[in-house]
Amino acid sequence: MPKKEVQVTNLGVLHWMLSLEIQCDCIGRTIHLSQRTYIDAILRCFHFDDLKPLSTPMDVQVCLTSKQSPKDAAEFAVMRNVPYRKAVSALNWAALATCPNITFAVAMVAHFAENPGLAHWDAVKCIYHYLAGTCNLWLSYGEMKCTLIGYANVDGSMAEDRRAITGYTFLIDGGAVSWSSKHQEIVSLSTTESEYITATHSMKEALWL
Repeated sequence: MPKKEVQVTNLGVLHWMLSLEIQCDCIGRTIHLSQRTYIDAILRCFHFDDLKPLSTPMDVQVCLTSKQSPKDAAEFAVMRNVPYRKAVSALNWAALATCPNITFAVAMVAHFAENPGLAHWDAVKCIYHYLAGTCNLWLSYGEMKCTLIGYANVDGSMAEDRRAITGYTFLIDGGAVSWSSKHQEIVSLSTTESEYITATHSMKEALWL
């Protein structure tokens, strides 16, 4: 095949990419990623820029179910102008890029995007409360051990559709490089079976890494 020449422009060290702020320390051999500008933007977009910061992205005492969805005209009217789907979609990019700590909470609220109620909207706002207090944190890479460390778990309580939630996180050089939180594709007959399914999917990700 004939060779093709492509003109390449050297723009220097990478600082911004797809709303990601990137800091590279060649001497210290570290890389830091942040989305603080993006998070500030979505906080202002939904008028959440004056929220009081919270230490967790989800209230563990609150159980979200479809029974909390609107059931009459009055409840539908309350939720009509609430930008639920838009707010959850904005959170998705943060959860995928630099905020593995909100992945579970975002997956939970996204499950009710078809017909959200006030309880579901309060859960979304809780995530924004959390981001308001953690937007200045950076996802950092820099250790030289090159050791892969993984954590996996499953929601043994089961959701109302009887599908457990699988979650895992893998770290290399001190920083998270792969994470996931989603409902299992099959209905388990026991929490033990759910654990085996989680272990299987987590191991496949570990082998790929």
